[in-house]
Amino acid sequence: MPSSALFTLGTRGSPLALAQANETRRRLSDAHGWYLERIALKVIRTSGDAIQDRPLAEAGGKGLFTKEIDIALLAGEIDAAVHSAKDLPSLMARGVAIAGFLPREDVRDALISSFADTIEGLPEGASLGAASLRRQAQALRLRPDLKPELLRGNVETRLRKAESGAVGATLLAMAGLKRLGLVHRARAALDIEAFLPAPGQGAIALTARAGDA
Repeated sequence: MPSSALFTLGTRGSPLALAQANETRRRLSDAHGWYLERIALKVIRTSGDAIQDRPLAEAGGKGLFTKEIDIALLAGEIDAAVHSAKDLPSLMARGVAIAGFLPREDVRDALISSFADTIEGLPEGASLGAASLRRQAQALRLRPDLKPELLRGNVETRLRKAESGAVGATLLAMAGLKRLGLVHRARAALDIEAFLPAPGQGAIALTARAGDA
């Protein structure tokens, strides 16, 4: 069996990003009959990963999770890239196109807390660890007394902060918890009629060069 890569996928390096990239890799292998070893993963650190001390909205927005990956794609260093669809910017970089999606997972947000099973049940004035303005706004609509607190980092970091009581609660995507085998650590899944998920939440998107058939 040849050992050189036939196809290279770009991805961020978090455990969730790698889980999504490996799921994409398996599906490509099955769909095309390629040896799994012929599909390489190239980990690319993005500006969004490096910035941990402030909300991304203050630093440039969602494109910070895609900029360096787009550069590698357009330079031919990778053949396609794997993203959480909700992390894609509304306006794609010139020359980059969405090439497809994997079957969508659970779209709901999950409550993580050591204090309560619902947002309404959190103690008066509890802190809510979140970086997402959408999550903060919807939680504050239900509980105006909550105290938003910036909480960045990977899924395990945010789980640990909420479960230890360092913050009263945090909110994570159910899809990410399921893909990491951590759904048992959610106190509750939030009904989408009361708590809207982000556009594209639960979907894995692939990007490629726009002119590359």
